[in-house]
Amino acid sequence: MMTRSELGTPARWRVDLHIHTCYSPDSLTRLEEVIAAALKCGLGALAVTDHDAMEGALALSRIAPFPVVVGEEIDTGEGEITGLFLNEFIPPGLGPERTVNTIRAQGGLVYVPHPFDRQRRPLGESGLFSVLAHIDVIEVLNARVRKPEFNNQAARFAREHGLPGGAGSDAHTPGEIGQAYVEMDPFVDRDSFMASIARANVAGSVSGHHVHLYSTWAKLRKGGRTS
Repeated sequence: MMTRSELGTPARWRVDLHIHTCYSPDSLTRLEEVIAAALKCGLGALAVTDHDAMEGALALSRIAPFPVVVGEEIDTGEGEITGLFLNEFIPPGLGPERTVNTIRAQGGLVYVPHPFDRQRRPLGESGLFSVLAHIDVIEVLNARVRKPEFNNQAARFAREHGLPGGAGSDAHTPGEIGQAYVEMDPFVDRDSFMASIARANVAGSVSGHHVHLYSTWAKLRKGGRTS
């Protein structure tokens, strides 16, 4: 069998670790649009991390022509924590410690998104320390932060505690997909993912404040709250 390199595919993948679909209450992005956008910007894989939902990630993993990490961005009630490589839905409101234990119980990885972004639902420093022993990856570049310092704080925390850094567009629209990503060796499961992300490079940039307007519009379209 020919390798990906022999087929002309780069040996390292660009992987966006934080993408939302129409299964999130603040996104209208259809699964077909995710696939088209990912192929257009050259992603080798991606993680679908809808808010308190897994259906979109599972559905995309069945139809995408590239690897899809099944994830969920979970509102713990005290900040958001993302589970990657999940098999079962995790309900919101469990608190940080019970949430990470539930992720671990099903063999998933604990990924902390935008941990210092005070304008969203960050876990914050106290929350990070409460689950520090269980964290696998810290998101050090989130393309939707309104202030660069929020990403800088996350990067410092990851360095100080010897944790690998992740990156994601936090895309709620197709045009945001691939705005931030990690360049990493190919992986096939959670263990090879962890081995690879330890050597990954973070790349990309922030999207700009305007993208939050799309999320507000999506909530209004779906009849949800805007705050």
